[in-house]
Amino acid sequence: MSDEHPENVVTAESDDQGLTIVRIFEASREKVFKAWTEPKAFAQWFGEHGSDVPADAATLDVRPGGAWRVVMLVGADTELVFWGHYREVDEPSHLVLTLTDQEFVADQVFDELTVDLEDLGDGRTRMTFTQLGGNMPAAQYERALAGWLLFFERQQDLLKTRHDGA
Repeated sequence: MSDEHPENVVTAESDDQGLTIVRIFEASREKVFKAWTEPKAFAQWFGEHGSDVPADAATLDVRPGGAWRVVMLVGADTELVFWGHYREVDEPSHLVLTLTDQEFVADQVFDELTVDLEDLGDGRTRMTFTQLGGNMPAAQYERALAGWLLFFERQQDLLKTRHDGA
């Protein structure tokens, strides 16, 4: 990925083991955490432009051992299913969850997502996000990096429009 990052992205890099994004959100840590853990909010930002996650197609059982699943609609006839389990939940600062887009098999291979949220004050939050696993070639992690950057732009747009006092 080039050294040019979207606004509010501190770092964004990938290799053959995974990716790391450090991004500043113009929202409180509690709001960012809710965007990750409330199904309706998660459905609104998870995906690239032109994709859709219906609110009823996102299930999040946010607790260690709890499962999550999201069905993303792309175009008229493509469904992408993402799923995994929560490993760690420390509201409002830390999440660890597994991720795959593969159908269930006995020896399932997952990447691990880590979300660390730091309150910067003034209603801003620094998110350090990693996806690690080494389960894809470097070029695929680079494409995933570009996708997550778009997802997080959508998340920032959602956070700007929410006025729930959190």
